[in-house]
Amino acid sequence: MPEINSGNIADRARKLAEPIAAGLGLSLWDVRFIKEGANWYLRFWIDKPGGSRHTNFVGIDDCEAMSHALDNPLDEADLIQQMYHLEICSPGIERELTRDEHFAQYLGSVVTVKISHPAEEVVGTLEGYEGKVITLRLEDGSAREITRTKTTTVKLYDNFEEEEE
Repeated sequence: MPEINSGNIADRARKLAEPIAAGLGLSLWDVRFIKEGANWYLRFWIDKPGGSRHTNFVGIDDCEAMSHALDNPLDEADLIQQMYHLEICSPGIERELTRDEHFAQYLGSVVTVKISHPAEEVVGTLEGYEGKVITLRLEDGSAREITRTKTTTVKLYDNFEEEEE
């Protein structure tokens, strides 16, 4: 059996799904084709304008509509040869920043960065993202640069409880 190029499948699935999402008033946040245990999953994270900050959340109806709208086009495109599970998700409030445009969109936002080696978690304001280098402004006012390849995740920091106080 030939090796599966999950990145290529995810890219092709994204191109197929973007106009479908737009037709539903949604956008694609991320698409991944991943294997977990013995099962393959094609996951689409959908978003709405203003959906990251406590209003205008993606709901189950949005996920259901996207799932139904994708069923036939995915079958017709025949992108994936093996069995897989289709999942439609919301990126949530603490959404993971995975694409260059995510970093550009959330400049000035507080993020949590998990670093792989040495294992560390850093919270700061996203001040820059250039050449795969993340620049954070830390609480003490200092700046810190972190190479994207050294991170395991970069997520928006949810300070909802702090905002309510």
